[in-house]
Amino acid sequence: MKKFLLSLFLVFQTMFGFAQGIIKGKVVDSKSLTPINAVLAGIQGKNTFSLTDDEGIFILEDINTGNQVVIISYTGYISQRFPVEVLENQAIDLGTILLEEDYASQMQEGLISLTENDLGDDNANTETSSGLLQATKDPFQQAAAFNWGQAFYRTRGLDNEYGRTLINGIVMNKIYDGRPQWGNWGGLNDATRNQEFHSGSTPSDYTFGGILGTQAITTRASHIRKGAKAGFSLSNTNYTWRPYAIYSSGLNENGWAYALSASYRGANEGYWEGTNYDALSFFASIEKKFNDHHSLNLTAIYAKNKRAKNSPVTDEQVDLKGFKYNSYWGWQNGDKRNSRYKDVEEPIFMFTHYWKIDENNHLTTTASYQFGHIANSRLGYNAGYNPDPAYYRKLPSYALNKYVSKTGEWTPDKELAKEKAADFIEGGQVDWENIYNINTGRVDKLSQVYLYEDRSEDRTLSFNSNFKSNLNNNITFSAGINYAHLKSSNFKKMIDLLGGERFLDQDTFQEGYKKDSDLNNPNRFVTTSDKFGYNYDVLANVIDVFSQFEFNYTQFDFYVAQNIGYTSYERDGIYKSPIYPDNSYGKSGKKDFNSFGFKGGLTYHITGRHALDLNVAYYNQAPSIRNTFSNIRINNAVTKDLSNEDIFSIDGSYIVRTPKLKARLTGYLSEIKNNTQINFYYADGVGIIDEKGELLSASGGAFVSEILTGINKRNLGLELGAEYQITQTIKATAAAGFGQSFYTNNPTIQLNSDQVAQTFDYGKAYLKNYKIANGPQTALSFGLEYRDPSFWWLSANINYMDNNYINTSALRRTDNFVMDPNFPGQQLPDISPERMESMLKQEKLNDFTLINLTGGKSWRLPNRNIVGFFASINNIFNKHYKTGGFEQTRNANYKQEILNTNSGINTFGNKYWYGYGRNFFVNVYYNF
Repeated sequence: MKKFLLSLFLVFQTMFGFAQGIIKGKVVDSKSLTPINAVLAGIQGKNTFSLTDDEGIFILEDINTGNQVVIISYTGYISQRFPVEVLENQAIDLGTILLEEDYASQMQEGLISLTENDLGDDNANTETSSGLLQATKDPFQQAAAFNWGQAFYRTRGLDNEYGRTLINGIVMNKIYDGRPQWGNWGGLNDATRNQEFHSGSTPSDYTFGGILGTQAITTRASHIRKGAKAGFSLSNTNYTWRPYAIYSSGLNENGWAYALSASYRGANEGYWEGTNYDALSFFASIEKKFNDHHSLNLTAIYAKNKRAKNSPVTDEQVDLKGFKYNSYWGWQNGDKRNSRYKDVEEPIFMFTHYWKIDENNHLTTTASYQFGHIANSRLGYNAGYNPDPAYYRKLPSYALNKYVSKTGEWTPDKELAKEKAADFIEGGQVDWENIYNINTGRVDKLSQVYLYEDRSEDRTLSFNSNFKSNLNNNITFSAGINYAHLKSSNFKKMIDLLGGERFLDQDTFQEGYKKDSDLNNPNRFVTTSDKFGYNYDVLANVIDVFSQFEFNYTQFDFYVAQNIGYTSYERDGIYKSPIYPDNSYGKSGKKDFNSFGFKGGLTYHITGRHALDLNVAYYNQAPSIRNTFSNIRINNAVTKDLSNEDIFSIDGSYIVRTPKLKARLTGYLSEIKNNTQINFYYADGVGIIDEKGELLSASGGAFVSEILTGINKRNLGLELGAEYQITQTIKATAAAGFGQSFYTNNPTIQLNSDQVAQTFDYGKAYLKNYKIANGPQTALSFGLEYRDPSFWWLSANINYMDNNYINTSALRRTDNFVMDPNFPGQQLPDISPERMESMLKQEKLNDFTLINLTGGKSWRLPNRNIVGFFASINNIFNKHYKTGGFEQTRNANYKQEILNTNSGINTFGNKYWYGYGRNFFVNVYYNF
């Protein structure tokens, strides 16, 4: 590969052009008429570019003679293109260029950001990639982020772990699961608005990237728009109010620049019942420019976010309590108290050195340190009392599906079902008073119900160095190295004893000495803020190196890139588990992975307005920490048959750019092989046998960790995005996404049970051709926008979404589903093929249509300051719709499914997430 790249370099060295002309201009805001600094001015298809200074002036030198296109672009503004004819030794002055603010950037303020909510805490299948798209201007990507994001639409069917998010060159994807933690810079929209987005596998100057795309955020103080802005927002979604402010000094005569920003987002109760919200964010960036060659920038970001969660719901629960029902909260002393919070507090500090070696060579180096915690709270309890108000025994379906465990005889109790329905409608929430009574009523004052956090405290040291060289007007070389070292401490933390005085650190679901969490400290009592349950560290090192050549010519643009990487993980157990005494305490030894990748692409400019584009990528990536250790909380075991993921992607596009029409039609295919998934749940009928040769429970049930390996997935489809300028003030937009995402093989499934300290092989999970639960796979959008010359605007769009499937249970699609847990190796009698087919048919959710309305107005004051507002109403007709869901695995075999659905209501029915009903966002701001 190196010889190939060198050969290409030598060939194209002979293709230099001869520069002759100069192009200059001044860029100002169309409303305030104030200069805009750090606007990018460049020649289309060439490596000639310049940034405007504090006066808004740019100069492009050594421009080839002939017809050229000057592109003026700045984040948050509508890009402009100027065709020019460059004559020998001639200077062209474009004069004052008025940049109009892009209202889509204001829409970003009101974007219902599911990524920030991060609903994937409890179910990874609710992850979305919409957050990766918030910097884009492509009509399709705008629709995917702003219009379809609230419905959990995933671009190209991909999780955001297949994209890369960078701040000043540092990769912000978590090493634990590969996903970015958007809340680390949440609420700082204006401070982080300088972004570059590269879709799919298209080239980025900063990293090799992923197949979903690369989003690169820059926080250089001198490049943040000079001036001040203050505003206030109101909403009825995850938060209800938000004040914010930003001030940027610009670069002064002494070479100093700084920017400060702050915001607060809060809600006593968000859209869902019992969901309060508390988020405070601060940002500071300070730059010192020593001379024309060296600048040093310090960035500090502090974003603390604590939010209450909402629970997935079954149809039975919705019928009784409505689609906003949330089982995580209850009344305490007249206030709503939620038992499940996500608490994120991970400050970031970055030092960045900008070295302009000469006009054509730049080296940017960043060192970063991030620390803090991510904590997810929940109620814990000992055997005998489950505080969950939606526990299956508290619902009417349990009474309607009652049966005699020995004979399986159906014995419905309709009167009891009526009582449970009435109790659930009247209550159905966490009974905090009863919990306190249970704990305070004990003579020993030991808490039987308690509130704890699953807590991760990460300390990440990162380093990135990126070199870019314009070898000539046509060839650009980029290379970079990224290193990250992680030490992650993970443990349970006692938050509240709920009336008790202490807690005995034992698992009452175990027996004898196995009850203790730590053999080195048996019979240990804990109090508030103590660690208990599990306790371990993870050490990780990740190194990634990439190189890239880009070639730009009048008719053709193409690129080639490669990367190599090294990853190592090591678990260090702090507790010695009695279940795994020989494989839990101390270091596990390093698990190493080597990775590599290649990609390339070609753009053919048919004319100046029509182009064809092709991108191909193949790479493999190391598994995440989450998938490397099969039961990381209590032992050092590495997932069996673990290997790198193999990823292949190809996409082709037809692109049109005319003065009135901008459109892109793209076809794509991606193949992901050797994927691994690990899940935890309780399953009846799973048939786990203990050391005595007996079933762990009468139903053959057990709490297990499910390990799926060798998963192969395919995503293919079409994307269409278009906008047409009907008149100078009216624009039409359209977008469509038609995709298919499905499994292409039957992966291997294993179950691990801590109750017997064994792993059991269940063979193949028959998932081939089942759909992947990744949101709507069909999405359509059409909109109209009116932009008045007096700076007010109004837009409306209609969105249709379909082909959304819930996540399937792998265990229910194994041979075990038809086996008798009481007689290993024997099939259950009287199986109806028709009924079994109905049981295992994947549920498709209903289609739905959403209509959104947005608009705004701004005024230029006599002192050139700007005051304005922006408002949006989404889902105007208050449509109630399911965005996703998952099968419960409690009914792990055919017999249990029959017993628990005799009444026609499944005791362990599918659980769903719902989208927001009618919701609004209002933002008022003042620029000065």
